Amino acid sequence: MTYSYIRVSSAEQNEDRQLDAMRRSDVPEKNIYIDKQSGKDFNRPQYQKLLKKLKAGDLVYILSIDRLGRNYQEIQDQWRVLTKEIGVDICVLDMPLLDTRHGKDLMGTFIADLVLQILSFVAQNERENIRKRQEQGIAAAKARGVKFGRPTLEPPEDFAQVVEAWEQKDLSFSRALAACGMSQATFYRRLKEHRVAQGSAK
Repeated sequence: MTYSYIRVSSAEQNEDRQLDAMRRSDVPEKNIYIDKQSGKDFNRPQYQKLLKKLKAGDLVYILSIDRLGRNYQEIQDQWRVLTKEIGVDICVLDMPLLDTRHGKDLMGTFIADLVLQILSFVAQNERENIRKRQEQGIAAAKARGVKFGRPTLEPPEDFAQVVEAWEQKDLSFSRALAACGMSQATFYRRLKEHRVAQGSAK
């Protein structure tokens, strides 16, 4: 049987390019497994489902080695599981040297293993470089005064009056929240701050 595995890093990313490549390789639609999540590990539902389907002699297409994963050691381990333990062939479409159907002699296996090690190392190295660039960008932005996360929601000017009306049961809790434009968690947080401030003022 012929299968394919497709991965995009998030639900917003488009898998069409990978799908087109698999269709050109005549992979049946029902045998195309797609995960929409990070490649940091192999705990992905569709990948795990594919593993349970595979049998010795099957063929798995992937477009590029980083679609399989981005962790150097885990790519090596999964390649061994697929090709040695299960006994399937793998064809990496954008790297013809990584096609286990060909070159099954000692030299062919050596070349494929060498290419796999280099490409999986490059995939992880690029992932780490991206993370470093993100961290550097965030640090530089913070140094410029850029604030991250949700803006702090300040209580309205009549917050004390709303709290008093709520405590006197003249105002329901839901109406108090609506009057302040706050979630329950924010309301209680601001209420705590308000009571601390009141205590300090006495």
